[in-house]
Amino acid sequence: MSAGRPAGAPVTVVQRRLEVDTRPLGRGLHEITRAVAELLASTTVRTGLLHLFVQHTSASLVIQENADPTARADLTAWLDRLAPEDDPRYSHTAEGADDMPAHLKSVLTGCAVQVPLTDGRLALGTWQGIFLCEHRQRGGRRSLVATFLGTG
Repeated sequence: MSAGRPAGAPVTVVQRRLEVDTRPLGRGLHEITRAVAELLASTTVRTGLLHLFVQHTSASLVIQENADPTARADLTAWLDRLAPEDDPRYSHTAEGADDMPAHLKSVLTGCAVQVPLTDGRLALGTWQGIFLCEHRQRGGRRSLVATFLGTG
């Protein structure tokens, strides 16, 4: 028997889609914590795990500080230095100068995050939020899949 789950308690798996339009703000970190919490509230899962996945190769997901916006700005600037636009070594250039750097940034930050669920809430730390990282200048509609696994 595991902690928090009585023997024989049924495990529920609920999957929801989330669409995020990053075009209004473009490149940068877009906080989606509230939208994900609303998805969780639409389920019966109270204790378990969230697996959140972004279905794109030029955007990514991170858990990052949500109190001071300069932390997000610094992270974006650091990624821009690691994967600059117009690098003559890139051969993948057909989709624009920001496309290959977006793919590199996505590899560095990742396409999924996991968050524990406790008492029907995201068990994030005090200063943590879930962010969709838009790595393209103009962005677009980004599709995410949230899978909630746990007990009611």
